[in-house]
Amino acid sequence: MPQNHDRLIALEGAHNVRDLGGYPKGRGGHTRWRRLFRGDALHALTPQDMETLVGHGLATVIDLRNAKEIAAEANPFSQHDQVRYVNIPLFQALSPVELMAAAVPEFDMGERYCHALDHCQSAIAEVLTTIAQSSNGGLLFHCSAGKDRTGIIAALLLANAGVEASVIIEDYVLTASISGPLIPHLRARAVSRGLDNGLIDIILASEPASMARALAHIDSSYGDCETYLRHIGLGATDISALQQTLCD
Repeated sequence: MPQNHDRLIALEGAHNVRDLGGYPKGRGGHTRWRRLFRGDALHALTPQDMETLVGHGLATVIDLRNAKEIAAEANPFSQHDQVRYVNIPLFQALSPVELMAAAVPEFDMGERYCHALDHCQSAIAEVLTTIAQSSNGGLLFHCSAGKDRTGIIAALLLANAGVEASVIIEDYVLTASISGPLIPHLRARAVSRGLDNGLIDIILASEPASMARALAHIDSSYGDCETYLRHIGLGATDISALQQTLCD
């Protein structure tokens, strides 16, 4: 990995914004730096943070949160004069994670991801199509923690680019080690809502097995990532465009 690129983008108001560049691809080469970024909520970004992201070439932001989340914590790029803002709620088709956990014995977040891959296909397709057709500048997609909704999209993008499953899992688990105060903050907020401590631990974890389960589900239920993308409605042109977006 080139030493002049840092994966985590240092910001004051967000703690899990990172670059998808520099990952080895199974067919040779590495994913492209400063083209696709994944992240957590952006509502607390400072003006300098926003300048930093624009300085990295940011041209499009895709907000994966729902209307309630946005109303509580508005996205500062929604009215930005240089950055296109798109809101595509990703998990609208799923019940709250607390209810899903209560209904499934030995629940882990991998269960959530498998349900999303099966039941949020129109939203996933819309996100990926938007990325495929955003040819100019860098693009940042994000949710609240930058782990679950964001993790699903990142995994599909990396898999489609030919990145091995083990590397995709490594990218997923980075949230636990590099996001600084983010997880403790989200934990405190969950406690204030009265959630059970055991459930909080599950929801906020970035266990390798959770992403491994999601990737295995794609292969076992759909064949491979490209077949999954075709199944949810992406055409060959957009699938190829997504690959080219991450080509070095």
